[in-house]
Amino acid sequence: MFKNCVFKIDVDTQKWIKAAAVRAVKTMAQTFVATIGTAAVMGDVNWQMVASASALAGILSVATSVAGIPEVAAK
Repeated sequence: MFKNCVFKIDVDTQKWIKAAAVRAVKTMAQTFVATIGTAAVMGDVNWQMVASASALAGILSVATSVAGIPEVAAK
C-alpha cells in the first residue's frame, strides 16, 4: 500500500521532494486553468477563489504523494 513512501528508509528523500513538487505544481496549474475556465463561463473570475483552490490542490497533491510516488523507486 505504501510503496515508495517518503517515510521509508530506502526512499531517496531529495528525489521524493523534487517529484512531489513537480506533481504539486502540475496539479496547481491544472486547477488554476480549470477554475478560471469555469468562472469565465459564469461571467466573473474571483481571483481569490482561483488562488485558494490552486493552493489547496497543491497541498493535497503533496499530502497524497506521502503514500508513494512511482517515479521515486526504492533503493
